[in-house]
Formats: sequence, structure tokens, C-alpha cells
Amino acid sequence: MRWKGRRVSNNIEDRRGGGAGKAGGISILGLVVAFVAWKFFGVDPQQAYQATKQVTAQVKPAETSGLSNPTPDQQEAMEFVGTVLADTEDTWTQVFRDQLNAEYQPPKLVMFNGVVKSGCGTAQSAMGPFYCPSDRKVYIDTSFFKDMKSQMGITGEQNQTELSRKDQAGDFAQAYVVAHEVGHHIQTLLGISEQVHKARSQATKVQGNELSVRQELQADCLSGIWAHHNQQRTQFLEQGDIEEAMDAAHKIGDDYLQKSATGQVVPDSFTHGTSAQRMKWFQTGLKSGNMNDCDTFNKNI
Repeated sequence: MRWKGRRVSNNIEDRRGGGAGKAGGISILGLVVAFVAWKFFGVDPQQAYQATKQVTAQVKPAETSGLSNPTPDQQEAMEFVGTVLADTEDTWTQVFRDQLNAEYQPPKLVMFNGVVKSGCGTAQSAMGPFYCPSDRKVYIDTSFFKDMKSQMGITGEQNQTELSRKDQAGDFAQAYVVAHEVGHHIQTLLGISEQVHKARSQATKVQGNELSVRQELQADCLSGIWAHHNQQRTQFLEQGDIEEAMDAAHKIGDDYLQKSATGQVVPDSFTHGTSAQRMKWFQTGLKSGNMNDCDTFNKNI
């Protein structure tokens, strides 16, 4: 994936300063991997906060300052994420104008270490990257890119990369993470997230889970839309990049995660979609580039 030499977004808040807070007696990366994976890509911060409140109650206050003397890896992470975010800004500005005749309002992206306070509550890096609709910000601890490879088995770089680190998931798989969370921001801008929230409040648990799946699959489709148009704009994709995203989508499918964690699959409990569904909807957006094709709420998923 080619990313160097393009614009870096200024919509980034760096809260990585001072080191990460530690959960009392429990390593953040030592939390149950299944929980990390279940919540990966579109974590519901409110639910995640409740699920881990016994841990977060022992966590030091979230850091609010940037790194005063970042290492080369930390600086590169900032530049990479900032470039991908800028790509989403430039691409979605164009798509909103051309397809919706509307003005795109980009989100802020918060980089943090370990634990962070958001408009949706306190969150830990173990919950994975997430979008908070209350403050319209994407939150990400870039150490998660390493966890994708070491803990979740997502493959590393498939060809060549401009990133210096080799112990992370492939660069385009990382970009897919950012693009997916920005997809949730687009759902918020379009009023979709609010509609889903209201519908879930009146639905059974199984019905609510299905709505959540459809919302997540739409964010996957929107990330594909971004890749489609960003490729036309910048020619940033290289051989192996799409395979990296497909491997990530496969290994974050609810069926794959459940079977890996428990040996069983419970479809009614799915909240993000199967591996096949996640791959299908990313590819739908990638091939089409048309937002109308991402209507996961009125189509057979």
C-alpha cells in the first residue's frame, strides 16, 4: 500500500503522552482475546464499558497529552493513521458531493495508549478501535495493529510496505480498521445510527443483534466504497492489499471467532456478521463505489 507523500490529516488528537494506564494486576493485552475479537470493528463502547467496569475501575486516569519525544515507530504510526484519515476525508468529501449533494463533516481521530475517556465512557485498548457517536470521534490505540497479528492471527504484509514495522497486520488491513470506523461516522451523519439505536430499544435481543449485524456490514461496505474511490484518486493499492483486508474480514467474522473461542457457533448471538458476510459486503463496496449498494437493511445479507 502506497501512503507516503500524501496529505496528513490535522483532525487527530494525540493522547498518547505519559505512558499507558495499567489495570490493577491484569495486563491489558492479557484480557480474554475472545472479548477483544468480539468487539473488534465497531465496538459498542457503552456495553464494553459495562462489561469491563471491574477492570476499568482500577485503571489510572486517561492520558490527555501527546508524546513529547515519540520514537520513530510512534511517529510513523501517527503519520500512517493521519494519512489514511486524510484519505477518508478527501474521498468522502468527493463522494458526499457527487452522490448525496451534501457536505461531508469529518470525524476527529483520537490516538491513545491503554485507556481513554470518550463521550461514550471510559474505554481500553483491549476493546479494539471504536467510534463514539456522542462526540463523533474515532478512538484507536495503534498497538492493536500488532495484536491483530500476534493475538488474532491476521496475516502480516503480503507484498511490500512503506511501514518499517514488520510485527503488525498488513498495512491495508490497518487502513481497513480506520475506514470501517469512519463508516460508523458516516452512519451517524446520515441518521442511520440513531434509527438503529431506536429500533434496537424496541426489539428483542435476537432482533437487536440482527440490526447490529446489518449496521456493521454496512460499515464494511462503506469501507469498501472508500477503497474504491481512493484507488481512483491515488492509485494507493498494491498487489496483496485486498487479500490483507479479506483475511482480516474473515478472521473477525462472528462464526470464526465463536468457533475459535468455544468450538461452537450461535448465530442468534452474532453482532457483526459471519466471515462470509463481512468479506461480501466489503467487496460489494469495493467493486461498486455506489453508496446505494450498501443498503444492508433492505437487502438480503
